[in-house]
Amino acid sequence: MSVSVLFVCLGNICRSPTAHGLFQHKVNQSGLADQIIVDSAGTGGWHSGAAPDERAQSTALDRGYDISHLSARKVVRDDFTEFDYILAMDNDNLSHLLTLKPVSYKGVLGLFLDVAGADVAGTTGNKEVPDPYYGGQAQFQMAIKLIEDGADSLLARIRQEYEL
Repeated sequence: MSVSVLFVCLGNICRSPTAHGLFQHKVNQSGLADQIIVDSAGTGGWHSGAAPDERAQSTALDRGYDISHLSARKVVRDDFTEFDYILAMDNDNLSHLLTLKPVSYKGVLGLFLDVAGADVAGTTGNKEVPDPYYGGQAQFQMAIKLIEDGADSLLARIRQEYEL
């Protein structure tokens, strides 16, 4: 049995590929790479085929995660048949995903940090990972910290729910 997780942001060049690469790293370290499938996508397709933003790559690499091999893609309807978890980085992207979601979808669709159960109180005051694209290095560092917290919580949840 395998579990599949899709991380979603707007352009799939900052937050979702960071979550993808970071979560994949944690899955690999846990010895669960053959049981947990990880991917990322964007609600917009402007960057399809592009590598993650250089600032996202640099911030991730500084923390030990190589995301340079990932490439952006747009969310498609088939994702709702392929993924058990579809996790948006913010409410705007979640709203977009809700318009695409087929009635038959039985998986988990929600905000990444909320579904993960990550304790981010005092960091942002909400369950969104803010888009760092128009910000500076501090915003990218804040985003990756939130994603790290969420990834640990999500992995623990999946391990418990699926007895992995």
